[in-house]
Amino acid sequence: QVQLVESGGGLVQPGGSLTLSCAGSGDSFNYYAIGWFRQAPGKEREGVACISAIDSSTYYSDSVKGRSTISRDNTKRTVYLQMTNLKPEDTGVYYCHAAWGTETSWGQGTQVTVSS
Repeated sequence: QVQLVESGGGLVQPGGSLTLSCAGSGDSFNYYAIGWFRQAPGKEREGVACISAIDSSTYYSDSVKGRSTISRDNTKRTVYLQMTNLKPEDTGVYYCHAAWGTETSWGQGTQVTVSS
């Protein structure tokens, strides 16, 4: 089962940018579809973006569409989420999730805080 480690979170001002990274372990990482989810305080976890394993097709939630780009570098076993024009409502813990058939895995999360 793949293990995931997120990084790149932090404190950023509204309008700023961040790039989150999700590093995976194991030779099978490239077979997994990877998704980014976030959980704001007091709210349920929601999916924001995902990228397939086969052709790197992407999906974005309406909340981040046009402001975010998900990409993967299979040589580095890493998936990135570039976020621009960040808003206070983007604040939360961001998790990456891997899925391949019945195998799934979550990372431990990285905190993103958008505040002036």
